[in-house]
Order: sequence, then C-alpha cells, then structure tokens
Amino acid sequence: MDEQALLGLNPNADASFRQRALAYFEQLKVSQHGWQVCAEALAQGIYSDDHVKFFCIQVLEYQIKFRYVVLTGTQHQLIRQTMMTWLQAQTVSPHPEKTFIRNKAAQVFALLFLAEYLTKWPKFFFDILSVVGLNPRGVDLYLRILMAIDAEVVDRDIVHTAEECRRNTLIKDAMREQCIPNLVESWYQILHTYQETNSELTCQCLEVVGAFVSWIDLNLIANDRFVNVLLSHMSVEVLREEACDCLFEIVNKGMDPIDKTKLIESLCQVLLASGFFNTEQEEDVDFLARFSKLVNGMGQALITSWGKLVKAGDVKNSQVTLQAVEAKVPLLLKLLVHEDDDISSNIIGFCYDYLHMLKQPPVLTEQQKANVEAIMHAVIKKLTYDEEFNFENEGEDEAMFLEYRKHLKLLLDRLAQVSPELLLAAVRRVFNATLENWQNTRFMEMEVALRLLFMLGEAIPASHGAHFSGDSTKASVLQEMMHTLVTSGVSQYQHTSVALEFFEIVVRYEKFFTVEPQHIPTVLMAFLDHRGLRNSSPKVRSRTAYLFSRFIKSLSKHMNPYIEDILNRIQDLLVLSPSENGFQTLLSSDDQLFIYETAGVLIVNSDYPAERKRALMRDLLTPLMEKFKVFLAKLLTEQDGERQAALADCLNHAVGFASRTSKAFSNKQTVKQCGCSEVYRDCLQTFLPALSCALQKEVLRSGVRTFLHRMIICLEEEVLPFIPTASEHMLKDCEAKDLQEFIPLINQITAKFKTQISPFLQQVFMPLVQAIFEVLSRPAEENDQTAALENQMLRRSYFAFLQTVAGSGMSEVIANQGVQNVEHVLFTVIQGAVEFPDPIAQKTCFIILSKLVELWGGKDGLLGFEDFIYKHIVPACFLAPLKTTFDLADAQTVLALSECAVTLKTIHLKRGPEFIQYLQQEYLQSLQVAPEIIQEFCQALQQADGKIFKNYLKVFFQRAKQ
Repeated sequence: MDEQALLGLNPNADASFRQRALAYFEQLKVSQHGWQVCAEALAQGIYSDDHVKFFCIQVLEYQIKFRYVVLTGTQHQLIRQTMMTWLQAQTVSPHPEKTFIRNKAAQVFALLFLAEYLTKWPKFFFDILSVVGLNPRGVDLYLRILMAIDAEVVDRDIVHTAEECRRNTLIKDAMREQCIPNLVESWYQILHTYQETNSELTCQCLEVVGAFVSWIDLNLIANDRFVNVLLSHMSVEVLREEACDCLFEIVNKGMDPIDKTKLIESLCQVLLASGFFNTEQEEDVDFLARFSKLVNGMGQALITSWGKLVKAGDVKNSQVTLQAVEAKVPLLLKLLVHEDDDISSNIIGFCYDYLHMLKQPPVLTEQQKANVEAIMHAVIKKLTYDEEFNFENEGEDEAMFLEYRKHLKLLLDRLAQVSPELLLAAVRRVFNATLENWQNTRFMEMEVALRLLFMLGEAIPASHGAHFSGDSTKASVLQEMMHTLVTSGVSQYQHTSVALEFFEIVVRYEKFFTVEPQHIPTVLMAFLDHRGLRNSSPKVRSRTAYLFSRFIKSLSKHMNPYIEDILNRIQDLLVLSPSENGFQTLLSSDDQLFIYETAGVLIVNSDYPAERKRALMRDLLTPLMEKFKVFLAKLLTEQDGERQAALADCLNHAVGFASRTSKAFSNKQTVKQCGCSEVYRDCLQTFLPALSCALQKEVLRSGVRTFLHRMIICLEEEVLPFIPTASEHMLKDCEAKDLQEFIPLINQITAKFKTQISPFLQQVFMPLVQAIFEVLSRPAEENDQTAALENQMLRRSYFAFLQTVAGSGMSEVIANQGVQNVEHVLFTVIQGAVEFPDPIAQKTCFIILSKLVELWGGKDGLLGFEDFIYKHIVPACFLAPLKTTFDLADAQTVLALSECAVTLKTIHLKRGPEFIQYLQQEYLQSLQVAPEIIQEFCQALQQADGKIFKNYLKVFFQRAKQ
C-alpha cells in the first residue's frame, strides 16, 4: 500500500496529505485488485494504526455496497474469509479494537449478511457463534453485528424501497425458520454468563433482545426462564435501565388480549413485591424515566386489550382487564406528579388513554371520580412554571417545558370530556383562592391560575366563543371568574407571564364585555399603559399590540365613547423612524402594523359622520405621507449602502402602515361611504414617485405594488388614473421576479374592471409581453437552479395573464395587437402547452386555447384562426401528452390532460362534423393510429358527457405510450 498516502489518514495530517489519502481511497475502491490489498492487510493484521484499519474496512464496505454484483464468487469468498479471520483475531487479541472500528466492522458484516444470507451463507449466525463462543470480545462484536442487522432489516425509522422491504421480509421469515431459537438461546447464555461480571455486555444483549422481540415468536422470550432473568436485572443498578427498556418492548408486542393481561399482571406482581411501585423512595431519575415508560406501556397495552375484549363481547375477561387498569392508577398518579418532567411526560399516554376509557361508561364509580379529580390536581400542579424559567430569552429547557405543557393541555381537554363539572369546579377553586390574595402570590401560582381560566375556553368550547350564554352553570361560573379578573387589579401584577396571560384571557372571553360593558374602560387602560403597550418587556408589548387589535375589532360596536381618547393615547406608537438612528421605538414595525389597523378600525366603525371619519383618517395618514416625502428625498442623495437600506425599509413600512389601515373597510363601510377616497388618493400620489427611484428598487416596488393591490379593492375605479404611470415605472429595468410580481396586479385590474380598462390594456399588452420575453431570453448558467425556477414562475405568470385577458371577455385586446403580434402570442401558448415540462403552465395554456377556440373558432371568428386550430392547436393536444416528460401518474399532469380534453371538446363544439372528418381522414392517420382506435376516439369525443371523453383520453395516451 502507498505508505505516504496512508499518512494522510491521521486527523492531524496536513491538507496535502489528507488530499492524497482521499485520492488513494477513491483509487483502491474502484481498482480491480486494490481492495484485495486492503483485505490482506486486514486479515493479516499488518497495520496497527487505527485509521488505516478503519480505512481498509471502509474499502471492503464499498465493494459489498456498490460492486458486489460485478465481483466473482471467489472474490465474495475472499471478503467472507477476510472478515471471519479478522473476527477470529479479535477473540485472542490482547487489546480490543476502538469502538468506531468495531461498529464499522459490524456494519460490514450486516451488509454481507444482506447480500448472502438467503443465497450463499445460510449458516451466517452459526459460523459467527462458533467463532465467538462466549469470549467477551467476540460476544461484543456478535451483539454489535445483530444491532447492525436490525438497523438494516427491521428499524422502522429507516426508509426502505419496496424491493428492500420484500427482501427484508424474506430474511426475517428465513431467520424465524432457521436460527431464531438458537439466537435466543445465545442471548440467554450471554445474560446468564455476564450479568454479574460484565455489565456492558449484559446491557448490549438486553438492547438486542429489545430490538428483536418485536418480530420474533414472543414465547421464546416471554417465558419464566427469560423473564425471571430480566426481572432479576431490574434489581441491579447498572442493568436496570436496559432491563426496563427490554421489558417495555416485550409488553409492546402484539398478542392475544387475555394472554397480554396475564403477562402484564405477572410482571406487575414481581415488580410490586420487589418494591418498584414505591417510586417516592427512588432517587435515580434516569431509571425512573425508563420505569415510567414501562408503566406507560403496560397501562396502554392493558387498555388496548380491554377495548378488544369489550368489542368481542367478553364481559368476564374485560372486567378482569379493567380491574388491572384501575389497579395501576395510583402508580400512574405518583409518576404523573413527579417533580421530574421527563418521568411525568413518559406516563401521559397511559393517562390520556385511561381518561378516554372513562368516556365509555354512562356513570363513573366513586373510585373513578376520585381518580379523575386526582389526575386533575396532578395536571394543575405540573402546569406550573419553575422559578428559573427565562421568559425573555427562552432556550432549550424552556422549549421542552412548553412542549410538555402542550401534552398536559391535551389531558385537561380530555378531563373536560369525561367530567366538565369537575374541571369547572376545580379551576374555579384554584382561581378564586389565588386571586383572593394575588399581591402576595408567587408568579408561578398566579400564572397557572390565569392559564387554567384561559384553557377552559378550549377544554369546554362554545360555538363562536359564546361562553356567556347557553349552559347557565358554565356561563355563570365563567362570568364570575371574569368579573373577578377585571375588578381584582391583578393586571397590575409585575411579571411577564402574568401580564401576557391577563391580555390573552380578556381577548379570548371578549363576549364577557358585551354582558358587562362597564369594564371596557378598565381593560382599555390596561392595554394602553405600562401594563400592556408600554410594558418594560418587549415580549409583552409585541403580543399586546396584536391582542389589542383583536380586542378592538371584536368590540368595535362598544368603542364609540373611547375612540378619540384611544387615538390620542396611541399617537407616540405610530411614529415612523428608521431603525439606524439609534432611537429605540417601543414597538417593532410589525407590531406597529397592528396599531395602525386598530386605528383604522376605530375610525371606520365609529358612528361619526363621513366628514369626521375623513378628518380622523387624514390626521392618521398625513404624518406618514410627510415622513415618506422626507425619507424618499434623503434616499435619493444617500451614498452609504446601509443607510440606503434603512431608509428604504422605513419607506416600505410607511406604505405598509397606510395599506394596513385600509383593512378596516368592508362592503358595508366602503372607502367612498366613509368619505376617505381623497386621503388614499393622496397616499397614492405620495407613494408612486418611489417607483422611479433606482436605489433599493426591489424593496420599494414591492411595497408600492402591495399598496396598489389594496387600492384596487378599496378605491375601485378611482385607482384607474394611477395605473398607467405605475405600470410604466414597474416595467422599466425589470428582472424576472419584478415581472412575476407585477403580472398579478394587471390580472387583478383586468378581472375587476374588464372593459373599463380595455384602452390601457391594449396599450400595455405588447410592452409587457416583450418585457417578459426579453427577460426569458437572457442567457443563464446551465446549472443555475434559481434562474431556471424564476423563469418557470415567470412563464406561469405570463400564461396566467393571457388566461385572465381571454377569460374576462377581453379577447379583442389580443386581437387588436396586429397580425404578427397576435401570431407571436398564439405560438407562445402552443409552445407552453407542448415544449415545457411544467404541467401547471401546460394546464393554463390549454385553458387559454379552449377559451380562444370558443371565442374565435366559429364561422365569424378571427381571420385565419380556423387554419391555426387545425395546424397548431389540434397537434398540440396530441404532441403534449405523447411527450416522455408528460407523466400520466402525476396529479398535476392529469389536470393538464383534463384541460387538453376540454380543448378538443370545444373544437368539436365549434367546428362540428368537419373536425371529426379531419381527425378520421387526416390527422390521426398521420399519427399511424389504427382505424378501429380512430373510430373509438371519435365516438368518445362526440359523447355529450365531457367526463367520458376525459377518462377515455387518459386511457388513449396510456396505451399510446406503452
């Protein structure tokens, strides 16, 4: 071997040596005999360097993985012998190999097993066992090989092809027949031999048993001899975690429900007698987490068995299983309430299923009611944050607790389904006791009391949030708690979590304020002062901005007395300022969007006359317009790139804020009715000059374009005078993305205003088409995926534009572009339908063709279009589906084919028998279609039901492509 190259295998070698080693590795992998040098080195133990040994095993791994089929039988034999010789050497070597080498060797054995077990090496396991015996080094490798085989053949987390799944099933069947009892016996011997002297090997063996038990005959493991060994391991500190996992896998194995109950009960008797149920005396939380998982498995398995027995009508045995479940509840409660969240989390599945089971009987026993209450108290206790939780900067621990809290919430929801009265009473008790003395209560207890009130809204849901009508018991309890919440002064509590919870609750139960509207001013002040929007915590301020917007929207009818006061108080929160000048605003620009929307809602939904609404809206938007002019002028002279970006962002925010205020308008309260048209026209006048700014073009255009979209909806035809200028600017120096985003604007205008916009559309049509094709024709790198995707999206946008024009009764816009231009546009549609393998675009092209045939395909259609139908549209309907890229198994492609069928049906509708004759006597014959198929095709096409032809067309092309 190239000794110099091997030096590069050392992780500390310099780059040139490492490069050489890599090249040498590639060379040995593929050379005819190079890998055999590695096999020899491995078998004879020539090298002592770990990295060289690993290198040699990797080269062999490559042969089995990628070159096995081209190697000869003799070469297969050589790999087998090499690995077995190496294995033999490990049993007598004074020093064990490093773990990474043993794992890699185990993977190679597993690959050999996959390749040869079913055909050449049925005695694989017997050969390995005869070499390793009970030698500790040999046993270690044997167990690693079994785990590597499990990973390749059984592990469900690894995705396998259909062929691999078939092979794996055959392997497992063969193993069950030939060797599983022998393997199980070897595991028993290993456990028996090493349980007191080698905990590492014993744990490895337990892991193997746990992995294999899911698919082998359970009787080989679930018997007195084996289970007693496992139970004895539960009392050995270094073995008990693995023993727990192994027992869990046994319990999880599918089996007869009666046998499953007996197995679990016999296990539980031993565990109970050994003191394992006294979890409060156990200090090892890692073991308790595994034990909790085992109890969870046993509980869920018993409930599954009970369900099967009830379904089968076996009253006696279902009763026995039910008693077995009930007997585990005290242990469940101890684990659920354990201070370690992992231990508690592992038992939630059993708890959830137990509560689901309690939904079945019409009446709960006293014991079951007590259990439900105990679970409720456990959940309430475990929902509580601990002192260390960091609310302002949540890390991994915080994320894990919040995830755990979600699971507890599911338990709470399930509790509500079992007994809503019990839950309501428990929450009321905790809530009232906590709020009675809130000034002296720790934040965690305060937060959980409020959280429980919040959670009731989902646990005991009400249609459209009508929690304060309907069920009088629930309504009065909730109303009483809400009354306490808003009158207790708890909104003054100085903690992020409590402040957030307060505002979440008042928004969730906003209908309370329609019942007791006298509390609205109190809550508004909480939103507006240091408790909410001016809180010292950015997190509270941000969330409150959103919640305030929701609160105002839902209670807009009650806001009239407070409107001007609110607008005055939020003035400072509406200030527009670039982030780069060091001034720290209270709210981010995203949060300010909600405040602007809220201001808009207050003005628009007020009872004021239109003049007052107009004046208030002008007061709201004028500062934005003035700032916009100042910042735009600054941007045009700014040299520094960072300052330019900050100013452009600020301009974009100004447009966004103005746009957001318009969300307040509706069909009942239009811009016109509110007298605000002039204000928004002024905004347009102010913002449009930004389109001609060459700096930060993408950001500015994007903002103004979004505003135009909004104004098309809000200002209606009053927006039309602004469109030509805006379009002219947006079509200058544009990229694919600019055009792609501009086209939906034109589509929106076309679809909304139709003939009103016709003169403008005639004018802009060809410049837009030319701009699109100029961008599409620009050269791009062959492998530039981004450019290819942008072009594909632009093409789709272009076809969507043509579809909108044709579908809005504006086909004359295309027809009036001059013969050459019309022809050019039509050919692009044919090209889109046939040439580009993009089913979404193809579908649109066929829709356009159908529409044009419908409009121009009759006797008095567009001059020359009849000719175009026969020369180009009809061939497109056949050439597109016949392309190899037209995949009839793909859902999008099938939709494209469906539109292709509609196109052919439309041609038949417009041209009648003439079209059938053309297909029969000319076109289909030119495609060498058999006469009887031509006949069949034409009959299907003439069916009145379009569905019949669509289905036929798919079959026609499937046959044609075979």
